[in-house]
Amino acid sequence: MFPSSSRRRLRLRVLTAVIAAVAAVTAVVPAAAAAATGSTVTGVASGRCLDVVGNSTASKTRVNIYDCNGQANQAWTFTAAGELRVYDAAMCLDVAGASTTSPADAQIYPCHGGANQKWRIGTDGTITGVQSGLCLDVTGAGTANSTLVGLSTCNGGANQKWRTSLGDTQPPSVPGNPRVSDLVCDAVTFAWNASTDNVGVAFYDVYHDGQSMKSVSGSTLSTSLTVVGGATWGLYVNARDAAGNVSQASTTVSITPPQCQPDDQAPSAPTKLTGAASGTTVTLDWAAATDNIGVRAYDVYRGGAKVGAVTGTATAPPATTFVDSGLAANTSYQYYVVARDAQANVSPPSATTTVTTGAACGDSVCAVTQIATDTDIPWGLVTLPDGTILYTRRDAHDIVHLNPATGAKTTVGTVPGVDNTDGEGGLLGLAVSPGFAGDHWLYLMHTSPSDNRIVRIKLEDDQLGTTTEQVLVSGLLRNKYHNGGRLRFGPDGKLYATTGDAQNGDNAQNKASLNGKVLRLNPDGSVPSDNPFGTYVWSYGHRNPQGLAFDSQGRLWEQEFGDGIMDETNLITKGGNYGWPACEGTSGTCGTAGFIAPKRTYPTADGSCSGIAIVRDVLYVACERGTRMYREVISGSDLTDVQAYFNGTYGRLRTVEPAPGGGLWLTTTNNGDKDSVPDNSNEKIFHVTLGG
Repeated sequence: MFPSSSRRRLRLRVLTAVIAAVAAVTAVVPAAAAAATGSTVTGVASGRCLDVVGNSTASKTRVNIYDCNGQANQAWTFTAAGELRVYDAAMCLDVAGASTTSPADAQIYPCHGGANQKWRIGTDGTITGVQSGLCLDVTGAGTANSTLVGLSTCNGGANQKWRTSLGDTQPPSVPGNPRVSDLVCDAVTFAWNASTDNVGVAFYDVYHDGQSMKSVSGSTLSTSLTVVGGATWGLYVNARDAAGNVSQASTTVSITPPQCQPDDQAPSAPTKLTGAASGTTVTLDWAAATDNIGVRAYDVYRGGAKVGAVTGTATAPPATTFVDSGLAANTSYQYYVVARDAQANVSPPSATTTVTTGAACGDSVCAVTQIATDTDIPWGLVTLPDGTILYTRRDAHDIVHLNPATGAKTTVGTVPGVDNTDGEGGLLGLAVSPGFAGDHWLYLMHTSPSDNRIVRIKLEDDQLGTTTEQVLVSGLLRNKYHNGGRLRFGPDGKLYATTGDAQNGDNAQNKASLNGKVLRLNPDGSVPSDNPFGTYVWSYGHRNPQGLAFDSQGRLWEQEFGDGIMDETNLITKGGNYGWPACEGTSGTCGTAGFIAPKRTYPTADGSCSGIAIVRDVLYVACERGTRMYREVISGSDLTDVQAYFNGTYGRLRTVEPAPGGGLWLTTTNNGDKDSVPDNSNEKIFHVTLGG
């Protein structure tokens, strides 16, 4: 027994120690707790809060889940920059070491604006690292207090789902009344009315014809743009909020600036025109014309009719050679060439040259036969088991059955629920079930009023059974441009689909999003069990892919539109990241580890290619702005012996598909392909006979 005086001294010492301890804790925690003005982030599986371990404010402190207690180490703020801040915005949620490899540690660290401190809050409850594309994840799917939180590959599990009031998933309204003023040869002022948003508009993104021009702040409603004299562009604007939600695009304003330097002087006539035949292909060569400002193009005439063009730019003169393919055997053809400048002044014709083709086709391309025309845009095209063709009409929303032998056409029906985008949305890709003879399923990708989607509908007795429609994939974001849309069944029996980034590059790197991807699904719309991320996503980091084709080894090749630098052909690998928007083709940070480089790139002026087909392990690429078809031999994993055909002969080329007997179907897209107006086109469908 202690004496009473000793007990009093002991109680005093204990009380003093307790007071000191409480004071010490108060110095760290209650002051922070008093500043708990953010919101909680709660794990769906555990019901516990995202929590900084031990209430510590030290750099590199890990985060875990813990019972929600209202303290400052559980109070998070989502900033306009995409940061998740804690402790009254003093520290940021951070990926340790800026790792992009699964698994990675999550910690707090002083905010510095790095990509490893940027996050997306998804509508599905995921919180995804912008840099890595990995999901915020409770380690081991644990639910107990103090289970650490990190990042790992997104898998859709409840341990990767969070409830919070932080996220903003509502896009801004469409910017109104786009208009131009002060149009001169090299500049224009573009203005629009403000969008509205539940949180606030952070940016406006200005485009012409699907290509980015500039971004301005959400308080800016007009901007000066650099334009090109004589070039017709369609201007429009999207609104974007701080959470990365992008509005639908404004209506389009068409401009054609005047030339900066008036010019009424025609170029001189090209000289020294010669031609040589190899089988049924003719190669022409000539000496360059001259001009007071510069020759921009050469137009090639055969038998008095224009059959092609060779174009240059303001800084690069056009080539002085042209290949004319698919001619008749043992036939004489007469050619001449004229030069053209940027203001459409045309030279006198060159002297003519006559070339006689060989006795038989020994060339890669032997003959071209027009089999049909259409007043709308042929987009998706397939061959039925009987050798006839089905194709979609993008802006008219119907499907046509074409007999290529007779040219007879029948409209089999209109696809329900299709909507246009005043751009490049509408009725897009088409695929036929591998078991079509028995199940009669057609697979379609199209724009709806709210999204892009993949559906299937039965075709029976040459009629579309619209009551049989099944929606397989919905919720794909849509916009004026960048909708993707190609469908292709693989040798594995799975359906592959391309999706665009919906004019928001962040979608392409977000593995929780289905946009900016190549998707893979079972024919019934379910997710294959061997997909890399447990979702439809097969590959990611794509801008606006529109070409898909399989080679004899079962490998998937993809064609993709670049922005303003280069387009690309990719060999797709399971789970691969192809870099957009961090890189475009081989530019930007495309050499960064983790990004897969394209197998071939094309300057956008020579490309803007949409469809691809593979016949006998040769890749054929149909190009729009480039107005040509490339032929590229697949050698190993490379594309070799690249040749260009029909350079300007038929204009913009959209779709190329294998035809029975080793040939090709080829379609044009020359008129009305950016306005969504039905039946304002004059397009052609060709059969291309291939040689060796």
